[in-house]
Amino acid sequence: MRDDHIRAVKEIIGAIVKNNINLVAEKWLEDFILATDQPAQLAKVFVMLPRKTGKLPIAITDDQQEALQAAGFSYIRNWTIDRLARVWLLAGFDQGDKELFFSTINRLFLSAEVNEAVALYSALPFLSHPEIWEKRCAEGIRSNIGSVLEAIMENNPYPAAHLDEAAWNQLVLKAFFTEKNISLIVGLDQRANLQLALTLVDYAKERWAAGREVHPQLWRLVGKFTNAEIFETLKTGLQHYNQIEQRAIALAISESGYQPAKDYISTFPELKLALADGSLNWNSFNP
Repeated sequence: MRDDHIRAVKEIIGAIVKNNINLVAEKWLEDFILATDQPAQLAKVFVMLPRKTGKLPIAITDDQQEALQAAGFSYIRNWTIDRLARVWLLAGFDQGDKELFFSTINRLFLSAEVNEAVALYSALPFLSHPEIWEKRCAEGIRSNIGSVLEAIMENNPYPAAHLDEAAWNQLVLKAFFTEKNISLIVGLDQRANLQLALTLVDYAKERWAAGREVHPQLWRLVGKFTNAEIFETLKTGLQHYNQIEQRAIALAISESGYQPAKDYISTFPELKLALADGSLNWNSFNP
């Protein structure tokens, strides 16, 4: 099912690429696709591609946008043509030899400048043999380049589907630390886990000790794991009298099964009312 789904998205991307480049660039790409020595040519084509396609934002038809929306890839509409064309090129590259495939793509990662790295990490959901890119994705999380981190963290289904718990937790923590758009992390709720909750609680304490605010979406990943120890931290947050933080903690507690925390929230009339009327949800805390 996954292969069929990805194949359909690849076809849509291919059509978008062809609609956004001239005939000369299209012929150049087709010549590469039909070449018998693709592995030898890939690095050169990958680097040269922006000179052929340009770097303008892509234009998408309503039908294409609807198809991408249905497939969960609507964010592609914000990409430039060179980024999309590079992803499409990589998505179609597979000679059937797994080791050759890995070594060829991995060389691109090792030599990539920023825009190339962004395209490579954006292509992870579409690459053949997804299991062989887990280490590369985990290594990318250590980058200090904002656009590269965004390509990995935001609107990218690969990390949630393939990273182990330690790498996933590092991704989420770094997303908070580098102030990325947390709501754009695919699989955020599904991959929540106790160890991540405990790590984020410690991070929140450090922020408070430094006199800094805590991102309200952090509590989204803590609430369902509330226990006596975590509850003490939540009470501290509720007593800071920061309304946004109070509301986020209240929502988190409402999703927990820890009754003492639920009872405590009832002592805050405004929070009790906000939870009762359904006006609170995690979208309320998006930037």
